[in-house]
This record gives sequence, C-alpha cells and structure tokens, in this order.
Amino acid sequence: GESIAEKIEEIVNTGSLSQLEELKKEVPEELGKLLKLSGMGPERVKDLHEKLDIDSMEELKEAAEKHEIRQVEGFGEKTEENIEEELERWEEGESRTLLVKAEEYAEPLVDYLEEAEGIDQIVVAGSYRRRKETVGDIDILVTCDDQKAVMDHFVDFEDVEEVQSRGETRSSVRLRSGLQVDLRVVASESYGAALNYFTGSKAHNIKLRDRAIEMGFKLNEYGVFPEDEEEPIAGATEEEVYGAVDLPVIPPDLREDRGEIETADSGKLPDLITRDDLKGDLHMHTTYTDGSASIREMAEAALELGYEYIAITDHSKRVSVAGGLDADELVEQLEEIEKIDEELDEIRILKGIEVDILKDGTLDLPDDILSRLDLRICSVHYHLDLPEEEQTDRILKAMENPWFDILGHPTGRQMPDREPMELDMERIMDAAADNNCFLEINATPRRLDLNDVHVKMAKERGIPIAISTDAHSTGELAHIKYGVYQARRGWLEAGDVLNTLGVDSLLKKVGK
Repeated sequence: GESIAEKIEEIVNTGSLSQLEELKKEVPEELGKLLKLSGMGPERVKDLHEKLDIDSMEELKEAAEKHEIRQVEGFGEKTEENIEEELERWEEGESRTLLVKAEEYAEPLVDYLEEAEGIDQIVVAGSYRRRKETVGDIDILVTCDDQKAVMDHFVDFEDVEEVQSRGETRSSVRLRSGLQVDLRVVASESYGAALNYFTGSKAHNIKLRDRAIEMGFKLNEYGVFPEDEEEPIAGATEEEVYGAVDLPVIPPDLREDRGEIETADSGKLPDLITRDDLKGDLHMHTTYTDGSASIREMAEAALELGYEYIAITDHSKRVSVAGGLDADELVEQLEEIEKIDEELDEIRILKGIEVDILKDGTLDLPDDILSRLDLRICSVHYHLDLPEEEQTDRILKAMENPWFDILGHPTGRQMPDREPMELDMERIMDAAADNNCFLEINATPRRLDLNDVHVKMAKERGIPIAISTDAHSTGELAHIKYGVYQARRGWLEAGDVLNTLGVDSLLKKVGK
C-alpha cells in the first residue's frame, strides 16, 4: 500500500524512519524484548515498566532476584519464578541463531567469498553443516592460492560490523546481525580432516578419534597419522579420513554420537531421505482462515515444486484469531476444493483440516464432518501450560477418536520464545502406534517440531512421519527443506515418511 511504500522509500533514502525514531522517544527500545518471554504480554510489561521502572531484560532479572516482582499486584511468587525461568531460557537462546536466519547471512557471504581470486574449495562447517535447528557461530573453511587476498576480501564484506581478529590463516568478524563468522584457510592436503574436525559435533569427533587411537593412528584437524609419524596417510577428503579408520563417510546430519559410528561400522547406515523423495505437502492454510493465498494459488505453487498432491488444512473454529472454520464453512470449502481439483489435472488436492484438540481431549469438529475429509491434522493451540500428565492424557484421548490422523506440531514449541509442552513422548508414541496415528515434522523454521531426538524415537517404534510446511503463503511451501533436514537428523529414510507415498497409497495408509 501507499503508506508502507512511503516508509520504505524514506528508509532507503535516509537510512532511518522518522516515525520509528519518534516512537523510540516514547517507549524504551529494550522494553519490547520483554514480550519475547512466554507469559509476558503487553499488560504485564506495562505494569512492570510503570510500577518498577523496568525497561530491559537486565532490569527485569535484577527485580526478580530481589523478589520485587512478586510485590506487584497481579503477579505473585509463582509468576516471579516463571519469569526467572523464562529469563534463563532467553539468555540461552540469545547465543544461538535459527538455521533459517543463519542461512540468510551465510549464503550471501559464501557467494561473496567465491568471487575472491584463487578460491578453490569453500564450505560452511559446524552445526550449520549438520543442519541443526539453531546455529552458534559460522565457521567457513577454504582452500586457496592467495591467503592474503582472501582475508582482505573477507573483512571487506559489506555486512561486517567489526573485525575481531585478522591473521594469515584465520580471521574473525562480527556481522551487523551480531553473528560471529570465522574464516579458516587450510591446506589442500588437510581439507578433509579440517572439514571433519570443524563440522563436529564434539562428541562425534571424540568417538572417531578414540577409534583411530585403538587402530594405532592419531586423528586431528590436519589428517590421520600413524603413531609417532609426521606424514599423514589421509586428510585431503572426508572419504580418506573415514576410510583410514575403516568406515564409510557418515553424513554430517548424523554426527551427534547417537550410535552413528557403531551403525556405520556394521554397514547399516540409513539411506537418508532427500527433498526429491517427497510427493506432496500435507499441511497448509489458505485465505479461508489465516493464509494469504487461495486454494488455487497454493495448488499451482505446489505444482511448480513438483508435487503430485497437497492437502488443504485450514484451522477449525476454536482458533478464532485465525478465523477458524465451523462445520458449515468447512462444507463450503470442500465444495471449492472439489471444483478446483477437477480443473487441475496435474495435481490432486486433498480435503483436510487442522482440527484443534480441545482441553478435554475432544476434537473441535463433529465426527460427521471429519469423516468427509481425506486427511485430518490434529493440533494443540491452547492451554499449552497444562501439567505433563494432564497434557499427555489430553492428546491420548484425542488419539482414540477414529478420525485422528496426524498429530500436528506435537510439542507446540516455537523457537526461541516458546518452550515445548510438558509431555510424556513415550506414552504418546506408544498410543500413536496402537491407534494407527502419525506424527508430524512441522517444517516451519521456528517450530521444527518434532525435534530430531523425537524423530529418531518415532522411527525406532515404526511410526510413520509426515513432513509438512504448515505454510500460510505460497512462498512458505519452500520451507519443506527444513523439515527434510530435521528428518535426516532423526535418521529417517524415504520409507519412514508418509508423504513419500503416491496419493492412492497415502489415502490407503491413513484410511479409517
């Protein structure tokens, strides 16, 4: 619109926004951060600001430590304790960056570095390469002909705010985002060993190093060396490094010391799922509720991504803030889905819903309308703070409903602000197996729910997983890759995933 366009022009032309600067004079800039804490809505932040003169996280922490918060009307001792717990989680989360954000910073930097003269090999290592859901610092390894030219080029990157150190083989910078980036130049003959070392994890590296020692070798970032010798027998590639200790290359996604070395030793590493294995996306929203695109637009965008089918799963009526559908409104949508499905020959549009699991464990829509659907995502959106047993029982009761198909974003977490619900995941997985229910990896980058540990638990119990985006726009359909990363970290193969099936096999699998 015109108003936003004017603001964008002002920012581009002047580097600032006058309206924002005026607001900063009225409201302390740090005060908004308090809203990131779970349970701290605008009214509570306003009360603490006015009654205790709290303007920042640091002042909130100091007030909690002095037990001043419990003295404010409407708070109390328990609320103060919850705030202290939330502050601890916030401090832990502040040191890490969501993978999706890290990509936004790392990919342009890598593209920029590749323009440097003499660059041969370049890769981002660390938790970024292991595709962890959050990333600490960015570690970039390169091999090159001219170290000085590469380092000069690196520190001149336009997004660098501070050069923290500068050397011939290593330099560190801090980007304007606050992210620290380390660039290391390594010798070609050590590239594979350095890549293995700096990819990690630490626990994986220790286990691999101990295996090398047992075999009479020394393994470090420079290569694999026979004991008491200075010439390496391997190091140029990761194939060489792992081969020297009689192992196949273990995919970076698995390097967490969760049995991957023992599994590799037995020749039973999983053939990890890839994005190309997916035939459809089973969770998305449209303009019928809180999505920004129509059914047709979502289907056409999915077709461009190569999908054979999608499921339209708008919210049920309980999610009133999103304009959730009641039974009559859902019937109206089903008629439109059928019409568009007939018109689009190359993709199948399945009729679905994201139906709320209510506090008492019942589903938000009656069975007679749920039975008319192809697929039902069942999710918790409210009362996320119930005690573990009550929350778990709530979901178990829902799973007993004959129209329960997939448990959506199972733990309800949203990184870094919302912790997962307190749940007994073993009981939930046992119930899923008993009731022919499935679990979702929600690929929304702030969710990535299930986490990788729970994904592996589900695989070990033989519970199929659906990898879906929960997209609210056509662009968010591309988030499917983050769900695939999470699935790979959970050891999933194509056969473990529901939406690698063709549409007929899928419907038979979820058939009630």
